[in-house]
Amino acid sequence: MSETWSDLIEHAVATRRALHREPELAWQETDTAAAIREQLDHLSIPWRACAHTGTVAVLNEGAPGRHIALRADIDALPIEEATGAEWSSRHPGLMHACGHDGHTATLLAAAGWLKRHEDLLPGPVTLLFQPAEEGGHGADKMIAGGALDGVDLIFGWHNWPAIPEGRAVCPDGPVMCANGSFVIELTGSGGHASQPELCRDPVLAASAITLALQQIVSRRIAPQEPAVVSVASIMADSMDTIIPERATLRGSVRAASTASRDWIEAQIDQIATATAAAYGVEAVLSHKPRYGATVNHPEAAAEMRDALAAELGASWCSQGTPLPIMASEDFSYYLERIPGAFALVGAGQAGGSPPCHSPAYDFNDSLIPVVARLYARLAGIPLNS
Repeated sequence: MSETWSDLIEHAVATRRALHREPELAWQETDTAAAIREQLDHLSIPWRACAHTGTVAVLNEGAPGRHIALRADIDALPIEEATGAEWSSRHPGLMHACGHDGHTATLLAAAGWLKRHEDLLPGPVTLLFQPAEEGGHGADKMIAGGALDGVDLIFGWHNWPAIPEGRAVCPDGPVMCANGSFVIELTGSGGHASQPELCRDPVLAASAITLALQQIVSRRIAPQEPAVVSVASIMADSMDTIIPERATLRGSVRAASTASRDWIEAQIDQIATATAAAYGVEAVLSHKPRYGATVNHPEAAAEMRDALAAELGASWCSQGTPLPIMASEDFSYYLERIPGAFALVGAGQAGGSPPCHSPAYDFNDSLIPVVARLYARLAGIPLNS
């Protein structure tokens, strides 16, 4: 691999497209990890496996200065690709629909630049190639594997098609929300649809619970506080003339803080149980906390904003983007342990761009040099060195 900047970027774009062709789900990223490690070997950057398919590499290890970490996620999603791109997924039902291929290629480009200038680094730099961000709690497992040992500060980013290219956001405090999911199992008494008086209808109770849960956001939370409660499915398999015995509701919660998410889940329990009882139906609830809120530390966020301004220009901030974004990120685990910041970098192109997790989504390769430069600047070796 050439050490010139232009060749590093050209190689990174090729790497991104190669990774896009070979997507792997959370905790299955064996070939992806092998490709990352091969490139690190080529760059003579020492690495170790962490959390099975994760990789931790360190530059300038043992230097006395501040030790920062830079992170990329590596997993794909169970989505059938519909981009029609030359580099489309070769695996039916799997695709890089969130841009983790681009995040990985960007960190590899930054790694090449930093290695070339390793003797100028003011302190150690850890490169985190993390598996299983898509619901697999990969960051938590990386931390358990020692990925943050000795690290003072961490930075991360995510491409965001809803933000125009050339803009970004990196606030103090919450940048992405906490999330969780819930299941409500309703058990009633089934029977003939012509004799509802002899039944305790779980479908009716499910409908009432769905409506009642809407009051959590509209009547129990201040309008200024972002929150979402969504009942995403109601399942009550039966026939036209049969009132079933059981119904199941599934849904999700989003909130600007982890504490708010937990409070909302308690409200769901209270409302669902009481509403079910009013309809003579038993409710059993279960909750699955997913990720906590991604909350930037002010000093680190200010540093990242300065770097964004240096790379994108004075008008870098996307003022019209409502924050926090209601999506979630397991980068939250890192920020719960050490100071750091996370930015959403605009990927939106003229005419509109498909959102993340869309079958039509593809990573915007023009972000690779921008964020590689951003990472290099945060590490203390801006591109004009």
